[in-house]
Amino acid sequence: MQLKTDYPSKVIIAWGEAISGNNEIRDWLIRSGYPELGLFCFALRNDQSSRDWLLQNGFPHLMALINGSEGNPNAVFWLRKNDLDIMGYMARAADNDENAAMWLIENGYREWGVIAEKMRLVKNQIEFDNNDVHKFSTD
Repeated sequence: MQLKTDYPSKVIIAWGEAISGNNEIRDWLIRSGYPELGLFCFALRNDQSSRDWLLQNGFPHLMALINGSEGNPNAVFWLRKNDLDIMGYMARAADNDENAAMWLIENGYREWGVIAEKMRLVKNQIEFDNNDVHKFSTD
């Protein structure tokens, strides 16, 4: 299975900014030949149609990265089985595994560590919002 994982540095930087919530850059990614990275931002925030799009359009590794960041060990196993070890470490780092985050940095994958950290912040905020009793409706 041939998976697209090689991106120019400026695209990786843009992806990180889009993950952090920069909608202009997210939309630029979608329009500029990287729709998978723009839609990844929606999928990371639990948008089901974006998750489906990633799976149906040849980007199961990006969906596995998200699933792994949500604590799914099978997704991390799948990434490693498909020779995507770096994404496996990214998923674990995004799931609050400090050892995985340090491994990325110590082994020269700083840019991927930054992406994982941005993912971690998004996922942790979603978790916080889901557990915030002040956000529950009483209707």
